[in-house]
Amino acid sequence: MTDVTRDEVCVVAVAECFRDAGEIFVSPMGMAPSLGARIAKSTFSPDIVLSDGVSVLVQNVVPLGKSDVVPVVEGWMNFRNVFDTLWWGKRHVMMGATQIDSFGNQNIACIGPFEKPKSQLLGVRGAPGNTINHPTSYFVGNHNTKVFVPKVDVVSGVGYDRIAQLPEASRRFHCIHRVVTNLGVFDFESPEKRMRIRSVHPGVTVAQIVENTGFELVIPADVPTTRLPTDEERELIKRLDPNGFAKKEIAA
Repeated sequence: MTDVTRDEVCVVAVAECFRDAGEIFVSPMGMAPSLGARIAKSTFSPDIVLSDGVSVLVQNVVPLGKSDVVPVVEGWMNFRNVFDTLWWGKRHVMMGATQIDSFGNQNIACIGPFEKPKSQLLGVRGAPGNTINHPTSYFVGNHNTKVFVPKVDVVSGVGYDRIAQLPEASRRFHCIHRVVTNLGVFDFESPEKRMRIRSVHPGVTVAQIVENTGFELVIPADVPTTRLPTDEERELIKRLDPNGFAKKEIAA
């Protein structure tokens, strides 16, 4: 499959974040994360639960041979039930990151000093509660040294160095599961819980990733290549995102 695109690789890498997840509530934020979650549910992780973003749980399985996408309503999930679910760890959210550091601390609040920032962003939003209460992953469509920084300006999502300072009850569900970017996939499965290269996307080198990262990464002796999408997954991507909205989030 020599014509596989970078965005297809990224979407499937996002989908892999939810492999073997079981029956959990998945909250993807952004087009590429949403498409990846739908691909996972439509193929190897049918038990994950997806929301329409408002109040309805939907089943986005699209059998091959069908030309249209008609979500099937599975149930009801109002805002209160979202909190009932996330407080006991049965949720996995994939957020974006304006900044992220080697221990997985994430910033979506502002750039510069909190008291007088250079740029105001979203605010910390639900990032602190997400990272403390259940697994969290991140998607970054343009991997560069402005995003992957030695120290985030404001801690929105809590990383491994800071979670160690909190009471044990606050740490039981903490898990920074994966970071997926346009260059590769990363995890924190290292002795010091620092960011590790899990795989490089086809056509990307470890040297490129190092050059575009503002801190020292953990680099295994043998770094695998991110897997290519299957023919079925590529067909699903075309049907679920015919206008290519996910592609617009991902740098070439």
